[in-house]
Amino acid sequence: MDALVPVLKLHPGKSVLVFALIFTVIHWLLQRLPVPKVVKQDDFKSWKWKNLSVSMVHSVLTGSWALTCVLVWPETLRNLHSYHTPLSYLLVCVSTGYFVQDAGNIILTGHARQSWEFLLHHVLVISCFLYALFTELYVAGAVIALFVEVNSVTLHLRLMLKLAGVQASSFYHINKLVNIVTYATFRLGTQFYLTWYIVHNYTKLDQGLFFLVAMMMMNVMIMIYCHRLLRADFFHWNKRPVMLNGTQNNNSKKFPCD
Repeated sequence: MDALVPVLKLHPGKSVLVFALIFTVIHWLLQRLPVPKVVKQDDFKSWKWKNLSVSMVHSVLTGSWALTCVLVWPETLRNLHSYHTPLSYLLVCVSTGYFVQDAGNIILTGHARQSWEFLLHHVLVISCFLYALFTELYVAGAVIALFVEVNSVTLHLRLMLKLAGVQASSFYHINKLVNIVTYATFRLGTQFYLTWYIVHNYTKLDQGLFFLVAMMMMNVMIMIYCHRLLRADFFHWNKRPVMLNGTQNNNSKKFPCD
């Protein structure tokens, strides 16, 4: 670790590309795992299943990693601007590599148009994380931002269960309850804390306007997703079944976000 991180700091851009390549290899390896028959029969579902599988690996890895960083080094939670450890820097580097890989996968597989909102999210995250890696500022803030990946584990699992067509199972209903709890705590709570920190320390922060605008844009997106999630899982306002993307069109190929 002591030898690796200084190399990453000397070449942050190249390091991100290396981790993007590693996640590409992970994506290739996960394609060898069995897929539910109902998923395999549909090209879009099959692609989405593979995409979510890689996302699940990233969420489990970085969510637990981010929590560990805060538990071991509590200063991470207090000083989002200038504090970081070698392990937290490595975490941000790894996570940025994933977002680069995922954005590239969405674009190269021809799903950019229906997933523009995810690409916008990825662009915001990548720009903020790259700034942290190149300047060594806001690394702790990026670590806190990765708390949302704890919720992403249940969010990705929920979508995979829907792709497999097992929404009637007890496991799905248990997961959707856990999912809404983690959404409120780890996603909404994290966004609230990051927004509060930026506003409260705005005059002291480097590039405060950029991070405030980026945070507000993500806040809007997350509230929209929250509305869609509640509508799809808890409040059925019409009698037609809600599909993967929150619409009622069985043939829709919109990138599923709820």
